[in-house]
Amino acid sequence: MRFTVKTSAGLLAAALALTACGGTKGGDNDTASGNGGSGSCENVAIGYFGALTGPAANLGINIRNGVKLAVDKHNKDNADCKVDLKEYDSAGDPNQATGLATQAIGDDSVIGVVGPAFSGESETAGPIFAEGGLPTITASATNPTLADNGWDTFHRILGNDASQGPAAASYIQDVLKSKKVFVVDDASAYGKGLADIVNKTLGDTVGGTDTIQTGQTDFSATVTKIRDSGADAVFFGGYYAEAGLLVEQMRGAGVDATFVVADGVKDPGFIEAAGDAAEGTIITCPCLPPEESQDFFKAFQAAFDSAPATYSAEAYDAANVFLQGIDKGNTDRESLLKWVNSYEGDGITKKIKFDDKGEVENISVWAYKVENGKIVADQEIKTN
Repeated sequence: MRFTVKTSAGLLAAALALTACGGTKGGDNDTASGNGGSGSCENVAIGYFGALTGPAANLGINIRNGVKLAVDKHNKDNADCKVDLKEYDSAGDPNQATGLATQAIGDDSVIGVVGPAFSGESETAGPIFAEGGLPTITASATNPTLADNGWDTFHRILGNDASQGPAAASYIQDVLKSKKVFVVDDASAYGKGLADIVNKTLGDTVGGTDTIQTGQTDFSATVTKIRDSGADAVFFGGYYAEAGLLVEQMRGAGVDATFVVADGVKDPGFIEAAGDAAEGTIITCPCLPPEESQDFFKAFQAAFDSAPATYSAEAYDAANVFLQGIDKGNTDRESLLKWVNSYEGDGITKKIKFDDKGEVENISVWAYKVENGKIVADQEIKTN
């Protein structure tokens, strides 16, 4: 099966304008609107929930900036309907998620949340958001089981690891032609969940497994196991801080197996940590390569003096789903949740429509490669 997404310059330009009252397809979706018309936006806010500090802060900041761009543009275009943005910095730590989710629920002005950014904190915060009726759209949490909890408030605007895991395995088998793979995870809900899927999909091709811990810096024991296994590829499920150190220590020990990772590593922080050892790394992601011709790309560059990074565009789309609903008069949690559940419209990353579990229906998985110290698009992955 091939996961595809069709985009065009016209679609992208139109999507960038979604924050104007009325929107496009989603904006005309009156069946999703609780009130069916423009209302007051006084004391109305959406939230960003995820890391702004901590070892995975770069990924969270990418997402927050996508949300901020959408809100700022909306407010510039709608002087009589300004929406606040409230930030909940989890540092990527599930232990902080309970208090932050409770804080968001207790703020009546917050009627929608982009996030949580990571799977672990989503597991912790999800039931709290569900109990409080606060709709969420994550732009990055990919653990498939998040959609199986019966949370009506949960939505995911990208493909989950049930698509990314098999895609990574397919690339390892069909493109790299690997004969033996060593699988490592970081014990997190995201990393272990993804590694387990890759392990199961690869089957007899897996020549060994190991688990490290988030925050660990010495991977000599794991590197020895990899070297002794004779693997010609290593898959790591986890985030960029540990991935950078792991591959650096692999190369230092003479292990030249191809290093394959996923979206949690798709960040310049990986290259900063790994140095030259990052070269040749394959990174999978259920995200499209950014196009410099996009109006979104140009607006993001102008706003933040940097190109959009991993999940900035998905976050922009997620925020605009909420903003369109608010412009249609859905200025309380209950009506905004109905809007999101019934939403159908064109974003800049895909046509957006959620199924009854909150999963987006149109997905794509891409492989990226580190070349000359930069993360560049390699190919869209075909899966069986």
